[in-house]
Amino acid sequence: MAGINLFYNFTNPIEKQKEQQKQAIINKNYNEIYAHELAHKSAGGSLAGSIVIERNSEGIPIGGHVDIRMPSMNYNDPQKTINDANTVIRSAMAPSDPSSQDYKVAAQAESIKMRAQAVKNEKVGNKLDLNA
Repeated sequence: MAGINLFYNFTNPIEKQKEQQKQAIINKNYNEIYAHELAHKSAGGSLAGSIVIERNSEGIPIGGHVDIRMPSMNYNDPQKTINDANTVIRSAMAPSDPSSQDYKVAAQAESIKMRAQAVKNEKVGNKLDLNA
């Protein structure tokens, strides 16, 4: 005798609504975080790494980051250090809503840039002195 399957997969409308709300939060958070990190990556060029989106235990995006290679002092070519520092500053400040970490990164790059500018000025001064 063939059996009849009378099991019906009932979806609770309240649970379905909760799941839709959760998915809307996930999408909204992801889109906002991704746009913020994409601004960093786009402005950072070759100094910027991959976009990483961090999620909580429920899978909801809660943050993100893009690693950026901070310039190191190049005493032979301080202008390259200045250019790289400018790129890092532009990258850190690229989003419309920079975070406190973004401001810290920009300040660190600004400090490196100022040291490189001092080295560059010293080199230019030395060259002028030699020609005088």
